[in-house]
Amino acid sequence: MANIKAKPVKITETILRDAHQSLIATRMKTEDMLPIIEKMDKVGYNSVECWGGATFDASLRFLKEDPWERLRKLKDGFKNTKLQMLLRGQNLLGYRHYADDVVEYFVQKSIANGIDIIRIFDALNDLRNLECAVKATKKENGHAQIAISYTLGDAYTTDYYVNIAKKVQEMGGDSLCIKDMAGLLVPYKATELVSAIKGAVDIPLQLHTHYTSGVAAMTYLKAVEAGCDIIDTAMSPFAMGTSQPATEVLAETFKGTEYDPGFDQNLLAEIAEHFRPLRDEALQSGLLNPKVMGVDIKTLLYQVPGGMLSNLVSQLKDAHAEDKYYDVLNEVPNVRKDFGEPPLVTPSSQIVGTQAVLNVLNGERYKMITKESKALLKGEYGQTAKPVNKEVQKKAIGNEKPVTCRPADLLKPELKTIEEEMKMYKQQDEDVLSYALFPQVATEFFQYREAQQKSIDVSVADKENGAYPV
Repeated sequence: MANIKAKPVKITETILRDAHQSLIATRMKTEDMLPIIEKMDKVGYNSVECWGGATFDASLRFLKEDPWERLRKLKDGFKNTKLQMLLRGQNLLGYRHYADDVVEYFVQKSIANGIDIIRIFDALNDLRNLECAVKATKKENGHAQIAISYTLGDAYTTDYYVNIAKKVQEMGGDSLCIKDMAGLLVPYKATELVSAIKGAVDIPLQLHTHYTSGVAAMTYLKAVEAGCDIIDTAMSPFAMGTSQPATEVLAETFKGTEYDPGFDQNLLAEIAEHFRPLRDEALQSGLLNPKVMGVDIKTLLYQVPGGMLSNLVSQLKDAHAEDKYYDVLNEVPNVRKDFGEPPLVTPSSQIVGTQAVLNVLNGERYKMITKESKALLKGEYGQTAKPVNKEVQKKAIGNEKPVTCRPADLLKPELKTIEEEMKMYKQQDEDVLSYALFPQVATEFFQYREAQQKSIDVSVADKENGAYPV
């Protein structure tokens, strides 16, 4: 074990992004965040994760809010705390690979609007898919944190993670994050993994996990003792379940030790008090399903993230084949193996899960192959940890040539075309990026915004013309 000198653990607060994404489908509004920012700014967090992930899509699609405007307002409020976001490498915050010019522009605008730290990851841990975003972040003087998607399987040994950690440092990553999206990292494995990585690289190490399987707080304890520098936690009203361990609990756990982050529990209690009614409201409306608050040990048994499990259930329900649930769970590892053993995180979790459902429902493996499965087997998402099954690949893509280069090298610059396409809606430079990521959703939002502005203009004009008593 590396000789680690104990020091206070740093904490990244996730309540403004991953906590509400995990528990209430990313539905927290900006107006619910702003009143508590001043107090959150006094805690002494390493950073507050408040943007990226699904917040961008959800803001436009469901809340009818401009995500860029949210970011600017948060930046105005957080005077002393760094703001952090999650970015899916070449996928940005969308669901396909974007050309380098879009990636560069998106990173530039994210940092210009207030982001300090960008956590960049790739679903397959193919570092080539992160190169452009990392370079762009460094160019804008942002902090590039590179995340490794943590998973289990033959390919995923401690050596595998250590080798990636070394490459991350060589790539110029300012820090490294182990991103355990399914809550699969158990406490003593965390000791081994953190010790090995800290012995191999000099950059700060952060750990992100979810409480889904019930071990996350213990995993953090062992990771910090082994030298992990930063952990992700969420304020208690939106902690536990499929979210992160609670900030107050971890602060209290380390209190009086050499790892003590020095947080004021009274201040944390005031912050929790602000979020508690929002949680109660979400419970009453059904937005917060009590099911996601429990421990789902199937996560460890089947190595399948909680969100993927619920997705499988809903697909089987639609097909009136709920009795096939365990057949599908047994099929998932087979498909995953054929597909090169990818980590099960967006989008690979959806691709593997849907294909497993089809294999079971059709009573024959790969009788029907989805277009996403074909793209993954062809190499359009990047390189998998293990080679894909050649027979299955042949069945999927026939005589087409597999992609062996960095997938984005095949994409032509697209920013100018996008700008031309949406110029009638453009009110700020950032609108181009909203449209680039979600053309249909952004268009609907722009139309909504225009209608709102017109109605405000009409009411102001009426007032000036004496239609309202002053």
